Amino acid sequence: MNGILNRYWFWLLATGLFCWLLETVFAWRKSQHILRPQLWQDMVFLFINGHGFSLLLAYLSYWSIKSVVNFSGWLTLPDPHAIKIISDLSLPVQFVIFFIAKDLLEWLVHNLLHRVNFLWNIHKLHHSIMTMDWIGNFRFHYLEIIVYRSLTWLPLIILGVDQRVILPMAIITTLIGNLNHSNIRISWGPLVYIINSSRMHIWHHDKICHKKYGQNFAIVFSLWDWLFGTAWYPDDIEQPKALGFHDMNRFPLKNPLLYLLYPLVDYKNKDNIK
Repeated sequence: MNGILNRYWFWLLATGLFCWLLETVFAWRKSQHILRPQLWQDMVFLFINGHGFSLLLAYLSYWSIKSVVNFSGWLTLPDPHAIKIISDLSLPVQFVIFFIAKDLLEWLVHNLLHRVNFLWNIHKLHHSIMTMDWIGNFRFHYLEIIVYRSLTWLPLIILGVDQRVILPMAIITTLIGNLNHSNIRISWGPLVYIINSSRMHIWHHDKICHKKYGQNFAIVFSLWDWLFGTAWYPDDIEQPKALGFHDMNRFPLKNPLLYLLYPLVDYKNKDNIK
């Protein structure tokens, strides 16, 4: 049993089942059907982005890290693995530092995805969600994973966190991501200024852009949005009228092959950023 509990795929399925049960019992949008349009596509995304593509990236990351180490040795630079800023701290302290650092970096990357045309074209697939539920957490382009990993791996490696921290952090991050996209009304009360929620994240997917490049970029901690002025949390309206983005008519929503190629063919569209 311990072997299964140490596998991310088990927790991926467990957190998904947990959120699905919550949506079934405590549905926020009562008229929303579980068997919604594009559900089967998103189940494929769950498998590929939740597990399959991550395995491939693990091998690619190993090769990339090895190349950087060899390159840094040629330049007489220190091996990034050898720095290990927090490796001597206790596991709970490592967990907190790594969790906060990773979430801030991912908030910055998410913000960048909305500011750069080519990156926004990659991110559009996630914003093509028109019916929000937990499995929408995994609807994103494979290039988006590469962007996140490329821009966050070096700073995180330098921290030198113990490997025993990685799985618990991945489980918690996945659960919160699922809940943020779920059809459950979660606001966390006064903790809304610290932790992201479905009540807040639904506005990130609003078809209307309330800030210059979008709003509510938080992954786990909404604190970053409140600090940097990108939070949008109206008191009088709970949900947007429509989800998506302003030029969805250009997006090949019904053709998986075309929307995977979309960032490469529509990158010149200058009137593109949300």
